[in-house]
Amino acid sequence: MHAEDVRTVALPDGRQLSYAEYGDPTGRPVLYFHGIPGSRLSSAFADQPARARGVRIIAIDRPGIGRSTFRPGRRFLDWPRDVAALTGALGLETFAVAGVSGGAAYVAACALCLPERISFAGIISGMGPLETPGATSGMRGMTRRRRLEIALARRAPRLTCRLAQGHIARESDPRRGDVIAQMCAEVAPADIALLGQPKTAAAVRRDFAEAFHQGPRGVAWDLILYARPWGFSPRDIPIEVHLWHGDADVTVPIAFGRALAGSIPRCRARYFPGEGHLLAISYIDEMLDLIATRM
Repeated sequence: MHAEDVRTVALPDGRQLSYAEYGDPTGRPVLYFHGIPGSRLSSAFADQPARARGVRIIAIDRPGIGRSTFRPGRRFLDWPRDVAALTGALGLETFAVAGVSGGAAYVAACALCLPERISFAGIISGMGPLETPGATSGMRGMTRRRRLEIALARRAPRLTCRLAQGHIARESDPRRGDVIAQMCAEVAPADIALLGQPKTAAAVRRDFAEAFHQGPRGVAWDLILYARPWGFSPRDIPIEVHLWHGDADVTVPIAFGRALAGSIPRCRARYFPGEGHLLAISYIDEMLDLIATRM
């Protein structure tokens, strides 16, 4: 089976959860949680590095994204139950979890709720709670409209989700416009250099298009969740969490990374001078080396 073919499991409530696999199919399992927008396809760049290290990457579409069934009103703390169902179906007793950008809260939720099953937890360029002091001031894409949506989402999340879907699709769905040009207007120089590579740009377009496979609702709800309280405190996470963040990131400024590192009791953080939001692409070998030795 080609890595980008859709695989699915049926969840106890009847929903479908879709995923793709990369790397070594018999290797040590790492569950990968994509960013926003993003899908299971976003970890395709790690296929060969993972294969070389005996790592099996299982990249999952969150509800309403890619081919996974939408779940109205879902929360971050609902995710560990989906993960438990998927890993149970795959026969995995223990596994690593790693999340990029908007995947951060999902890593944190699993580290909190499934600590005995997680062999390694990693957050890359991770988004933290929006109430992190001063963090949003460094976000290049934080327009006045987005600030208004955040304020509305805290009071009326379902209404905000409906209202925001149109412009989210116009900005991020490759079928609606040039998402690479849009990204380059809002990212760090290190990210612009990566997006200038045809292979990387094509992968981003493919990933974003898959994120919107069912329309913008799933992506919109993913964003809405970050506008609201997480529903748990990272201070309660009992296991070690590794964190990587570029200090030139203007998509998710390093203030978020530093705040997460400061709030997770057993966090081991590394910050990369001059690196932007697409840090994982440049340092995937180093990250997988660490993950493989700790599992």
